[in-house]
Amino acid sequence: MKRILLSLFSASLCMGINAQSNTKVTINPSKTYQTMRSFGASDCWTAEYVAQYFSDTQRQNAARWLFSSEVDAQGNPLGIALSQWRVNLGAGSSTQGSNSNIDDETRRADCYLESDGQTYNWNHCPGQQWFMNQAKTYGVNDFLLFSNSPLIYYTTNGLANNKSNAAGSNLGAAYYDDFSEYLAECVKHFTEKGYPITYIDPVNEPAFNWTDGQEGTPWQNTEVSKLVRELDTSLTSRNLSTQILIPEASSWDRLYQQCSDYNGRASNQIEAFWNPAHTDTYIGDVAHLAKIAAGHSYWTFRTNDDLQNIRSQVATKAAEYGLETAQTEWSMLDAEPSTEAGFPASYDAATYMDIALYMGKLIYSDIVYANNTSWSYWTAMAQEKWSQKNRFYLLRLIDADDTDGGESYGDIRKGGTIEDSKSLWVLGNYSRFIRPGYQRINLEASNLGLNGLMGTAYLSPNQDQMVCVFVNMGYTRRNLSFDIDGYSISHIDTYTTSETQNLEHASYAADETFNVAKGTVTTVVLSISPTAGIEHLTIADGDTKYTADDAVYTITGQKTGTSLQSLPAGIYIKQGKKMIIH
Repeated sequence: MKRILLSLFSASLCMGINAQSNTKVTINPSKTYQTMRSFGASDCWTAEYVAQYFSDTQRQNAARWLFSSEVDAQGNPLGIALSQWRVNLGAGSSTQGSNSNIDDETRRADCYLESDGQTYNWNHCPGQQWFMNQAKTYGVNDFLLFSNSPLIYYTTNGLANNKSNAAGSNLGAAYYDDFSEYLAECVKHFTEKGYPITYIDPVNEPAFNWTDGQEGTPWQNTEVSKLVRELDTSLTSRNLSTQILIPEASSWDRLYQQCSDYNGRASNQIEAFWNPAHTDTYIGDVAHLAKIAAGHSYWTFRTNDDLQNIRSQVATKAAEYGLETAQTEWSMLDAEPSTEAGFPASYDAATYMDIALYMGKLIYSDIVYANNTSWSYWTAMAQEKWSQKNRFYLLRLIDADDTDGGESYGDIRKGGTIEDSKSLWVLGNYSRFIRPGYQRINLEASNLGLNGLMGTAYLSPNQDQMVCVFVNMGYTRRNLSFDIDGYSISHIDTYTTSETQNLEHASYAADETFNVAKGTVTTVVLSISPTAGIEHLTIADGDTKYTADDAVYTITGQKTGTSLQSLPAGIYIKQGKKMIIH
């Protein structure tokens, strides 16, 4: 038998008495937004080196920081529990050495074909595969394979980049099917090895010229469309469910408007790929194509106007075609954000926490304005150089030749040590707690703002937990009070990242006071239950009293059918009343 409770009660909890800095937070679970899929990072390019050349202790530390959901005796997280791992399928430039047109050896990448271009060797890329296995062991069940360049065996110039500065793809016209077969075979191999390969992305930042420095090729929209159709055929022939994710645009604006740079290449891409009127590029009917527009947050994060307006236009355009949006790659490229956006006057003046805090603001903006369902960092591990601080890594690699723990860019084939960073833990304020399937719900407060306090709220699938993430770029300590419709709070846990804290845990009873300090990112985990003190009803087998033909809805507004008896425990709405099934 299932017990059903009917409630029309709204619960509120006040935490904080200081009127000078009180912030009332109102959460309405019935007003819903996107369902979150994942938070991730890329293995480019150093995962290969770390797994092969660093000590087992160091590489295990790296894996734990990135993937673990465990906590210590005080409840402090040991890692950030990434839910997606983005894996580079290299083009084979590492076999060419100095002839690869890539000076930095760590940016050359291997592939799974031998030099004959025909024979697969799955022993290649052992370092990348070690981290893949660690991710899977820790519970990551979403792997994204992506390619920066076609294999050197298939390119027109025999390189993994566009040295000749061609206007279009470096993939030879005769090799679209070969490259697609290779990508699909990689998906098949790793799927059979037990890796859930959710997505395969055959192109990356197609607008750029990619003349040197790393693997890469430009793509015209027509070329992307041709490759996607070929790849769909290859995936179908292998009976694979992996979806194709495109276009990983280098900046958000390229998704919704025609751009003049790079001769307009790879722009207005949502229209190009999902509007049937564009007959030369339309691929919206491709079976394996994910209904997701993927882009990168580079070049559009320096001002509050860009953070809001550009991303809002992405969301609007994506909604026209029923698409989700995914932010698949970001680090702090470009000039420093403006002081009007709350950033220090220069990168030199910024602390490691300033950089991480601004990333927290960016993630907030991508989720709230661009409506992202997933968010990924570039890149998981890197060395620090040129006073860049933590602009380009989650984990800092310090090579073995470094003598003082300072900035170094030595040979990481000699091993070294790995340090966590503030960027790691700020990303963890999101990734560790907002798990796949959590739905963003309405959170409002009278003084929220991009230069002050930013907050988002998420409801767990079984509706026993609410997660709120607050980024406080303001200058005051904020005491919080919560007004939450339909729930009571039994316990509160907070996890704070600041100049001196890394997801530091604190525990509170429901009636205790806590606050969110300035310059911090704080995750508030509310253990919740439906409000009590209401009528108890019982449904016996065969009882049709509450199974009429009118619809039953979840608390987030999704129609579930008409029968209450077949539903799992949770909160439902029927005939305008909330029904709680235990």
